[in-house]
Amino acid sequence: MKRTKPKYKQIVDAAVIVIAENGYHQAQVSKIAKEAGVADGTIYLYFKNKEDILISVFREKMAIFVENIKEILKKDLPIAGKLQLVVESHFRVLQEDPHLAIVTQLELRQSNKDLRFQINNVLKEYMVLLDTLLEEGVEKGELSPDLDLRLARQMLFGTMDETITSWVMNEQKFNLVSLAPKVSDMLLHGYKQQ
Repeated sequence: MKRTKPKYKQIVDAAVIVIAENGYHQAQVSKIAKEAGVADGTIYLYFKNKEDILISVFREKMAIFVENIKEILKKDLPIAGKLQLVVESHFRVLQEDPHLAIVTQLELRQSNKDLRFQINNVLKEYMVLLDTLLEEGVEKGELSPDLDLRLARQMLFGTMDETITSWVMNEQKFNLVSLAPKVSDMLLHGYKQQ
């Protein structure tokens, strides 16, 4: 119910900015409230604590990735085309929101074990959709019939993740989205000469 109220989204968006600019541990609730343009106490009408804000940020923003991949899976394209769109979409969301990129690539990784467990639970739906993409490729005969789906999914997500982390660590000096064709091609064909 609270997630549909307008101030909820305001607070989530403000939290992304404050956490990116100050780091999770230095991102006080009062700073988030100020950025959102709400009173400090208003935050607690929507969230239990700062940890709850971070999980909510990840849940809300992850929903964007999930919706994008669901739309891509509906398209009548070969797996190579869908894979490239998945990588491109993932990169585009973060390139268009550099604060979110900092939060997902740096701040979420510094969290405690319990927080990482909650984050992994949020990530599961996206991983299941990546599995669906790869399974479709195997079923259509476009990917190897003996493909280790779990390993392939880890490599796909890990490659995107590491590429984004490199982009963030290099202060976003290159065009992330422009790398999508190269990344998807490398995932499909590896290093061997064509």
